[in-house]
Amino acid sequence: MPLYRRVQGALEQVLGRVRQNLTGVRVIRAFHLEESETRNFDADNDGLTKLQLFVGRIASLTNPVTYIMINVALLVLLWTGAVRIDGGYLEQGQVVALVNYMSQILVELIKLANTIVLTTKAVASGRRVQNVFEMTSSLDIMSEKTQPEDQAGTAVPKVAFDHVTMSYHNGGDPALEEIHFEAKAGQTIGIIGGTGSGKSTLVHLIPRFYDVTEGAVRIDGQDVRSIPLETLRSRIGIVLQKAVLFHGSIRENLLWGNEDASEEEICQALRDSQSWEFVQNKEGGLEAEIEQGGRNLSGGQRQRLTIARALVRKPEILILDDSTSALDFATDAKLRQAIRSLDYHPTVFIVSQRTSSIQYADQIIVLDDGEIAGMGTHEALLEHCEVYQEIHNSQYQDQSDRKGA
Repeated sequence: MPLYRRVQGALEQVLGRVRQNLTGVRVIRAFHLEESETRNFDADNDGLTKLQLFVGRIASLTNPVTYIMINVALLVLLWTGAVRIDGGYLEQGQVVALVNYMSQILVELIKLANTIVLTTKAVASGRRVQNVFEMTSSLDIMSEKTQPEDQAGTAVPKVAFDHVTMSYHNGGDPALEEIHFEAKAGQTIGIIGGTGSGKSTLVHLIPRFYDVTEGAVRIDGQDVRSIPLETLRSRIGIVLQKAVLFHGSIRENLLWGNEDASEEEICQALRDSQSWEFVQNKEGGLEAEIEQGGRNLSGGQRQRLTIARALVRKPEILILDDSTSALDFATDAKLRQAIRSLDYHPTVFIVSQRTSSIQYADQIIVLDDGEIAGMGTHEALLEHCEVYQEIHNSQYQDQSDRKGA
């Protein structure tokens, strides 16, 4: 069993390297590391082969050893039986019966030996699977639906961060610290900051991908931890940084957002996400096939389809986590205008590295090392927030220089 566990571990290492090489094949080619990766794969594969051969040799000994033991026992039985018959202690029929019994035992022992080999493999594999099943979520997931708290007569913000501090498990310093703001229904909130400032972490707290360490995140006045995950996430449409599409038709991918969406709702989501034109130009339209990971689409097309997938849901809260980075400025502007014109008026959170993408937001939050460095409108932050000024000026320096020249 220990040897088979080692085999499973070596197999996982080989499969992990294969997956890494397939997903990063362009990077490997760009740095001309094909030969190096081939050598690394051969080394891992050779180690797995040697280990499997070693375990296989041990396993292959079970049947021969069983045959030898039984045949030796038959020889002893025949020799002893002959002596006993010659002495008149046994009859020939009794010895023949013992030989038949021994032959039957041989068959069953061979079956037992094969069962032991298969069971050993199964137990080693089963334990690794069991390790996955035994992993528990760090989230305290609600099993029963709860009713929203009664907020009658009070002006409750759609989303509220109440002095939120969040630290990743074994992550050292807090990723977010003392985050406090409110977003009203229908507002657009822009979030900007340097790399590693905590922008994605902040918006991931809304659908409760993580739990806060201190404070609370509230939707319509209710702590997200008191809302069942299915109910919570059904109200939120989120577009992640990496545009992930699945193998199947464009229609099938969009129905992930809402499996009951009508034809008109799908088409409208495509128009709002600025995807309608290129979808119509594809052979088959909505039935055009998307390869795994969207390999047959450009980066901008993948991003727009993932935005359409979120819009099909008609969410109360729409989160765009740096999901327009592959779009040109004109398409980005049209997309933002379309989102502002949505008839169901979601509360929108836009995470971006570009100030042009969030300058028309009702409120902009500037993060710096997990803390709020500034909060307000575009014009106000340009006057009073040094971090925002640096980000904005770094992006428009070339234009300023050309105008000055």
